[in-house]
Amino acid sequence: MTTLLLTRRQVLATGAAMLAGSTLARAHDGTVHVAIRNLAFQPAEIEVRAGETIEWTNDDPFAHTATVKGGWEVMIPPGKKATHVVTAGDTVDYYCRFHPNMKGRIKVVD
Repeated sequence: MTTLLLTRRQVLATGAAMLAGSTLARAHDGTVHVAIRNLAFQPAEIEVRAGETIEWTNDDPFAHTATVKGGWEVMIPPGKKATHVVTAGDTVDYYCRFHPNMKGRIKVVD
């Protein structure tokens, strides 16, 4: 019976973590914060307005990028922060050039 309870708790915790990871981020004071942990952008999808800043914080022990194919790229060293000021054309999908399975989406809203 104890094993079954632990399994249910693990399932609930995993589900909560997945829901939290899919939540859209909104700006506070003109900055949207994205954490990089365990080879993932958190949250993976963000909504911003043109002129706001995206700030990535790299909590992993190795470098990452926020790369838009055919567009811009932001280098994010391990343990550091990096930013990008959003323009009207920045509704894009992005990824880490070093770890292409890491993906995110930026949606510019009015």
